[in-house]
Amino acid sequence: MKVVLAFSGGLDTSFCVPYLKEEPGAELITVTVNTGGASREEMEVIAAQSAAVGADGHVEVDAREAVYEGFVATLIRGNVLRGGVYPLSVAAERTQQAMEVARMARELGADAVAHGSTGAGNDQVRFDVVFRVLLDLPILTPVRDLGFSREQSIAYLEERGLPVPGGAERYSINRGLWGTTLGGGWTHDPWTAPPEDAWGGDGAPPEAGSREVVISWERGLPTALDGEPLAGPALVERLGGLLETYGIGRGIHLGETVLGIKGRIGFVAGAPLVLIAAHKELEKLVLTRWQSFWKDHLAAFWGDRLHEGQAFDPVMKDIAAMIASSQRRVTGETRVRLEAGRFAVTGVRSPHGLMDPSVARYGEENALWDGTEAAAFAKIASIPSLLAARHGGDDSP
Repeated sequence: MKVVLAFSGGLDTSFCVPYLKEEPGAELITVTVNTGGASREEMEVIAAQSAAVGADGHVEVDAREAVYEGFVATLIRGNVLRGGVYPLSVAAERTQQAMEVARMARELGADAVAHGSTGAGNDQVRFDVVFRVLLDLPILTPVRDLGFSREQSIAYLEERGLPVPGGAERYSINRGLWGTTLGGGWTHDPWTAPPEDAWGGDGAPPEAGSREVVISWERGLPTALDGEPLAGPALVERLGGLLETYGIGRGIHLGETVLGIKGRIGFVAGAPLVLIAAHKELEKLVLTRWQSFWKDHLAAFWGDRLHEGQAFDPVMKDIAAMIASSQRRVTGETRVRLEAGRFAVTGVRSPHGLMDPSVARYGEENALWDGTEAAAFAKIASIPSLLAARHGGDDSP
């Protein structure tokens, strides 16, 4: 029996390797899908962990461009922040990882596919949905089926003399192109703040002082940083590295999970937060009011469905097409000021800007109408509220 396992190198997937080799006696191939956030050295550590816990083979897939084109581009264009806070750092990447693992399972002639998700999180749904849509194979989920705690998984590995990934006792960390998510005991109590070492990094204080960066945009996507053209994934990684030195992008999200319970995570996602804020400011300059209104409403729905593992619902392509259509004139530049722990979009310009001083200067002067026409407009604008007030009694403000 050949089993292909989605492998991150963390505690849960490290446990799955010896368990699946012992219980069903499987030939076990691990597949790690690189969706960004990991250095070459870190990918080599993951491969070494696969071998150390007994895998019969290991495959690495580079899906950074695929996750950017397939999901991140729409997250940027849609200004998608779940709960107005969290840039969906995991949902897109898990979906792409599951798609790549399914592809490798077909290519390798697997008899079953496996993942290390627990029964209490969102990832199990994301993996299961993709595997069921793309494969007709059994799905093996040892951690979920056994209901093992982290302590039990650690003990299982230690009893067999197998290496336990570093930090497994305290934290669960997921790094990717679109940010890093942080789990651990502190996330289960909404009153508990994260310990400082939960944020990762090298412990160095944020950069003092400030600087500005200029992001160039074409059709709603970033194309250059400070005048240097960069492909999407490279730009996200470059910007993210810069923002990390300023301590920008740390946050906590508490909200609804796929399972209907409340969940809480920490995240470090400087590049997503800055890019979405800058993109939204550019849209304010070039889109009409109702373009922005309906696009953002539909994009929020698109993000919710992606978060909940429903990337294959046909409505997702329909909404993504509408979002892409809305971006035809979202081209220009945004200027962002960086300071320790914070940022601000300080400037925006576009050849398609709708802020035209030849028409009017807000609060000062106008060219397309005169004072009597403005007074008539204001008079007519008052009519619905006036009529309601006459019949509303105490309902008026």
